[in-house]
Amino acid sequence: MEETAARELFEETGLDADRLHLKPTGIYSDPERDPRSRVITVSYLAIAPNLEMPSPGDEILSTDWYEVDDDLYMNLAFDHARILEDALEQARALLEQTSIGTTFCKEPFTISELRRVYEIIMDIQWNQGNFQNKVLGIEGFLEYSGEKGSKGPGRPGKLYRAGPVRKLNGLMKRPKTAGTLVEG
Repeated sequence: MEETAARELFEETGLDADRLHLKPTGIYSDPERDPRSRVITVSYLAIAPNLEMPSPGDEILSTDWYEVDDDLYMNLAFDHARILEDALEQARALLEQTSIGTTFCKEPFTISELRRVYEIIMDIQWNQGNFQNKVLGIEGFLEYSGEKGSKGPGRPGKLYRAGPVRKLNGLMKRPKTAGTLVEG
């Protein structure tokens, strides 16, 4: 299945699975999921920062990146909204369990930039001070670069790099309710 997923990803988008974290997210086999015929689907999450624009393969007209929002869900066919939601849950679990969130920030980065990654993917709003205390309290998660900088208004903040720790063991847990302000 993994070889097929990697091949299909490349054939349909031109993206190389070797550069991505490819993870199975589910098997969908309900006989009624596609009214045209019996279809069984095995879905995979491909996650990586700074992906280039996908290029369509021979069998499809176009490919593109889309923001995950209510409009996207409303325009998906069959049970594809469920498949997308299952993939998002896998991405959120990866943020809770691993340091993958740091790969979405160009080093060196501020804690505010890292917090934004967590807020977007987890669909929550973190309290700024509590997020900072949480990530700095995880030994080996971040390393201070010795520099300060800012990419926006306000005073320059400390700049960090990803530390050596890769497994967070659930230390970045999110609440069960989307959009929640996380205080602790």
